[in-house]
Amino acid sequence: MGRRSRHAQGDHDRVSETGGGKGKGTRLAVAGRRREWTGPIVNPAVWRASTMLFDTVAELKAAKPEFAQFHYGRNGGPTSWALAEALTEMEPGAGGTRLFPSGAAAVATALLMVLEAGDELLMADSAYAPTRMLCDTLLKRYGVTTRYYDPLVGEGIADLIGDKTRAIFLESPGSLTFEVQDVPGICAAARERGIVTLIDNTWATPLLFPAVARGCDISILACTKYIGGHSDVMIGSVTVRPELVKRLDRTSKALGQTASPDDAWLALRGLRTLEVRLQRHGESALRIAQWLAEQPQVARILHPALPSCPGHEYWVRDFDGASGLFAFVLNGGDEAARDRLIESLDHFGIGWSWGGFESLATPSDPIGLRTAARREAEGPAVRLSIGLEDADDLITDLKRALAHYPAG
Repeated sequence: MGRRSRHAQGDHDRVSETGGGKGKGTRLAVAGRRREWTGPIVNPAVWRASTMLFDTVAELKAAKPEFAQFHYGRNGGPTSWALAEALTEMEPGAGGTRLFPSGAAAVATALLMVLEAGDELLMADSAYAPTRMLCDTLLKRYGVTTRYYDPLVGEGIADLIGDKTRAIFLESPGSLTFEVQDVPGICAAARERGIVTLIDNTWATPLLFPAVARGCDISILACTKYIGGHSDVMIGSVTVRPELVKRLDRTSKALGQTASPDDAWLALRGLRTLEVRLQRHGESALRIAQWLAEQPQVARILHPALPSCPGHEYWVRDFDGASGLFAFVLNGGDEAARDRLIESLDHFGIGWSWGGFESLATPSDPIGLRTAARREAEGPAVRLSIGLEDADDLITDLKRALAHYPAG
């Protein structure tokens, strides 16, 4: 057996706990590659199965629905186990990861894992719309109260914690308004009161923001975005501290949540190139954001790496880079003019999601979704997901479209 095969088989436990002292690219290349899952090939194959057979009834009865144990298809197989282990290894301090059919399913399972009737949830006012819908409908019906808080509250979150508060949900930066939260400060205040913290870390991924190491108990990813990277997979993940692994297992199994092995395989393939893709996404997005900031039709840029973005100081302190998603606020005009601008772009697709190789432009109207921290805007907003196209071509496209926009 060669040196790489020996590492892939025997070193996974040490890597998951410490990062193994390896660079991010190396960790992405070797994570989740146990020899018993890959055999003589580089990546795990797609293991599709519902029924798993045993030689005897005794073996059948002895089998347990535990991670990396053959039991029944809903418990996963080597393909999904490899992805889950790789994601755990990307979060220093984490104890385990479980997979779900979408990011929204991952959010729902994580919240149901830590909340019950009579509890209160503190939810960042900048949260993803489907997360808000879950809070305002299903959780409300089950007796959980949600109180939205200003994402910029920082350590002041301590003043909002009540007797029934059991969890605090963060999304940093917010997926529409891009406020960067003081995650370590909020998590420290929560830990003093024994309150669980959850974060939607899809924007940064663990490569740019190791959420568990920064103090979060639970890190959630819509792997549909940057992990998959090719706009052809729906999958989510929940990564937790060691003491929460069994609780996560119980909840996901009770809800019957699982991810397709084909989707896990696609996400695992995407994971290997995550670092180089994120670097290109981030560099191009920052260059485009800086160019947009100089245009008269643009009033404001919402990009965490720019000093004008709320919470920028926390981005400088806590993040290892920026991804490719940001927004800009137009200087006057109305929604109809904004929509025409989007429709006139040649290199930007119009569609939900982000994090793929293709650039996207979508209308962004967050004001109606905010209840705790309403911030008026100079005009309508556009959210851009910068893909892997040449940045010069994207700037030329935006320049042509903006030339026809009625600046305020």
